[in-house]
Amino acid sequence: MLPWLLQKFNTPFPELERFLQYISVRSALALAFAFCLSLLMGPHVIEWLRKLKFGQQIRKITKEGAPDLAAMHGQKSGTPTMGGILLAGSLLISVMLFAHWDNALVWVSIITIFGFGVIGFLDDYLKILKRNHNGLSAKMKLLGQIIMGSALAVFMMKANLRIHYMPTNTDGATHLVIPFIKTLYPGLGLLFIPFVILVVTSTSNAVNLTDGLDGLASGCVLICTTALAIVTYLVARPTYANYLLVPHVPGAGELTVVLSALIGASMGFLWFNAHPAQVFMGDTGSLTIGGLLGTIAILIRQEILLVIIGGIFVVEALSVIIQVTSYKTRGKRVFLMSPIHHHFERLGWPETRIVARFWIIAALLALFGLSTLKLR
Repeated sequence: MLPWLLQKFNTPFPELERFLQYISVRSALALAFAFCLSLLMGPHVIEWLRKLKFGQQIRKITKEGAPDLAAMHGQKSGTPTMGGILLAGSLLISVMLFAHWDNALVWVSIITIFGFGVIGFLDDYLKILKRNHNGLSAKMKLLGQIIMGSALAVFMMKANLRIHYMPTNTDGATHLVIPFIKTLYPGLGLLFIPFVILVVTSTSNAVNLTDGLDGLASGCVLICTTALAIVTYLVARPTYANYLLVPHVPGAGELTVVLSALIGASMGFLWFNAHPAQVFMGDTGSLTIGGLLGTIAILIRQEILLVIIGGIFVVEALSVIIQVTSYKTRGKRVFLMSPIHHHFERLGWPETRIVARFWIIAALLALFGLSTLKLR
């Protein structure tokens, strides 16, 4: 909005207008603004949630042989949840201020933040209202995610994004980019629609599953988003994209501003979410973040790269799938508890140690993911 306002009105500060044309400058400002806004509003949002009695309910499992979360995290019961309002709000305001409004990719990001934010908010609100962990039904939540994914797929197929793939000189928005391979970009055709739905649904749910320990999800998001922001900056420039043999996506530089705002908002939220957490993000935050990361990966055609960069989220989701499948088919559990961070808790690891080690692994995966851009 600020660049638009400066262009719309005759400002007496032409140097400021020119200064804000640089993506690097606006990205830094978006990060700093989202961080400061989170720090400023955090105590007020936490107190507001506490007054509304929007506290986390720790479920007690009575089934024989099943691990009990209440025994592990009972002391956290009542901690304000739905803190994703703070994260998503800071993110959205920063994006609206510093990103260019005439960029279609920015509006896709804004719609994604709002759409997944609504799904997460309804889920959190119903959980609190009903005082149980059912919340929004799985079918309704999945339906909302499918609608968001379908809309994104149609946009990618209909919008003239002029995505260019080197060195094959192929144009289009529905080709798959495979790490380590520089001449193969298979076109998905109509399969692109279910593929996009799978990506946004998987990423949003994977981040949601990771949000189980103080600071775990927000810290991993911070690392993953930083790596993805670097990628958006590179693919927006033909010189860098051609050198690295990755798709050139015109206008993707504005996504760097969006992701920088997410970095700042995540840093600000982590300030209050670090152990011992003063607030939990809830589905309002986790679904919003996951949906946005998946959406941006699709916009820049780097879905498989996101699997590497966000490997922690992938492992968390796979641990749940493996656990459920094993128990239903064999009647046995593979892990002591899923998602996998709870498995290590059951092994006796302190919560802070688990979080720190997961952050380290997330950083290593992010660096490895970035290295694949050159290893083609």
